[in-house]
Amino acid sequence: MTITSTRRPAPPRHRQSGRRRAGRRRGRRIRVALLVCLSVMVLATAGAGWLYLRLDGNISTFDSGGLSGHRPDAAASKGENVLLIGSDARTDGNDKLGGGDKDDIGRSDTTFLLHIYADHRHALAVSIPRDTLVTVPPCRLPDGSWTKTLTDTMFNAAYSVGDTAKGNPACTQNTVEHLTGLRVDHTVVVDFKGFARLTEVVGGVKVCLPQDVHQNDLDPHRTTPGRLLFAKGEQTVSGQKALDYVRIRHGIGDGSDIGRIKRQQAFVASLLKEVKSRGLTPTRLLPLADAATKSLTVDSGLGSADKLISFAMALKDIDLHNTKFVTLPWRYDGSRVAIVQPDASELFATLKADRTIDGKNATGRTGKPKATPTASATPASATPVSGAGIDVSVYNGTTVTGLAARAAATLTSDGFTVTGTSTAATQDHTGTSVEYGPGELSRARTVAAALPGAELESVTGPGISVVLGRSYAAGPAATPPAVPTEVADGARSADDDPCSNLTYG
Repeated sequence: MTITSTRRPAPPRHRQSGRRRAGRRRGRRIRVALLVCLSVMVLATAGAGWLYLRLDGNISTFDSGGLSGHRPDAAASKGENVLLIGSDARTDGNDKLGGGDKDDIGRSDTTFLLHIYADHRHALAVSIPRDTLVTVPPCRLPDGSWTKTLTDTMFNAAYSVGDTAKGNPACTQNTVEHLTGLRVDHTVVVDFKGFARLTEVVGGVKVCLPQDVHQNDLDPHRTTPGRLLFAKGEQTVSGQKALDYVRIRHGIGDGSDIGRIKRQQAFVASLLKEVKSRGLTPTRLLPLADAATKSLTVDSGLGSADKLISFAMALKDIDLHNTKFVTLPWRYDGSRVAIVQPDASELFATLKADRTIDGKNATGRTGKPKATPTASATPASATPVSGAGIDVSVYNGTTVTGLAARAAATLTSDGFTVTGTSTAATQDHTGTSVEYGPGELSRARTVAAALPGAELESVTGPGISVVLGRSYAAGPAATPPAVPTEVADGARSADDDPCSNLTYG
């Protein structure tokens, strides 16, 4: 007898229903995953937004009302110029790192003028020694009044105009623009705390010491060596130790500020290496920006996190080898530093023309560069002139790049002392004029004799100034300007060995 089971297989629709249930479970899992991802993205975006707001709250700006009303032409160069000032102000807790009185007058301890070439693939930083004798143009005081022009004044005195604890970055910018004839697009001031934090965030910076360094090398008033601060050789420093390294002056080499400048250039180069090795991305930059902005003072053009980070991102294609450091051409003048002309004017002419230190066209444009007048190609005056003992300032009253450097070379070759070159208040001058103050007519005639076609013009202010016009620019054209050989030979690249060329004398 055969027994037949009465159980029947489930209808197909029941099996299909099970598949649908499984599908619904998978769909729920996918939706949950998508919701989780979306939530993470929202939180990440909110977090980044919160951090940007935090950075904005960190940033301090200085009043642009203190900038000169007679600034160089913004269109003279397609590149950008950034003034970097290391302040020794003791406010906001900086006295704990650098010592001294928290209410002391703020000074500029280190200054770089960074030229970012128009091709955004090259950069050149020019160190300006703090003891350099310069002309400090009128600067605004805290009460709103303006100072008179000061000549033969130490460069770092410009930052102290007004005798305030936080210093006067606008006055330093005015002085640099007057000195170089270049328009400064942005100014950034970093104090002790900002510097120390930045070195900590990057995990330290490699430096090299030519000898052991003790406490009395940082503080020469000590009667005993004190504890060992740095051992001879290569090492990594951050925070307070990094600050001590860049401030050491008396215990290494000849103890000069020039020697310290070379070590500071090596330090900044090493810092750039650390930053670049981590990659210039917003994710990497945000922690750096958070550390730096807590102690940054910037111009209004960089007065937000978005502007600062966008500016930093624009530098990501500049190779370390194409980032150079030089020092303003100098010589000793007693215990101070004097500017060497026409070398300084030629250096600034190359920056204005966006020519690199090795003579390359870095304008970002292809094709043969337009010829630019240079000092080396300028003939001496037609009639022999002796300018011994006569000081003169030279201003470019045209849009021709390098014209002031060209005239400065002519005057220097005739024995004049060129105290500075800059851009005139307007660039529409047809003829060349020699402006002279009370009692300067005889000397002004000698200057005019060195510049055929120049006309004399009496002014109320002191001294003698030359304002160049298009008639002077129409002189013989020449090859593009070049960095003086001595300046180029002393340059440091950001990828150089940290132990190379650290002392002077």
